Amino acid sequence: MRILGIDPGLVATGYGVIEVSAQYRLECRAAGVIRPSSDDLANRLLQIFEQMGQLLREFAPDAMAMEDLYMTYSHPRTAILMGHARGVIFLAGSQFGIPVTNYAPAEVKRAVTSSGRASKDQVQHMVQRLLSLSALPTPDHVSDALALAITHSYRDRMTKIIPTRRSQ
Repeated sequence: MRILGIDPGLVATGYGVIEVSAQYRLECRAAGVIRPSSDDLANRLLQIFEQMGQLLREFAPDAMAMEDLYMTYSHPRTAILMGHARGVIFLAGSQFGIPVTNYAPAEVKRAVTSSGRASKDQVQHMVQRLLSLSALPTPDHVSDALALAITHSYRDRMTKIIPTRRSQ
């Protein structure tokens, strides 16, 4: 299974592609940051959308995992602007027929570090360890995106081990 993790943002959108083997070995296939070059909101969104399409074509993931909006934004405008970026990412996934699952930041931290209050540094170190990377994944956008993909792989594995009532 190939999973694309996305840490959405208008200035920097982190992405990470992991592959999960049949033996449940996790391997990082790609990671980076989409940095739109325009100051215009519409052009930023277009650039995010187009670059997401390129990633989806190149890596053909089976699933996408994206960070959910926080409920504690100090400025509501920030949440609204973040929603724009998330919207174009959802659209790109939908156009390629790839399911997108949202994860709360605390859920991702808990899945990767066993603590929903883990620091960015702790998340980075655990992502490095879980993916057997030679260096810390940086910047934070990249480590967060990889952590999202890892979280999705855990959830996918658990649903295969423990079927839900609907699938019984």
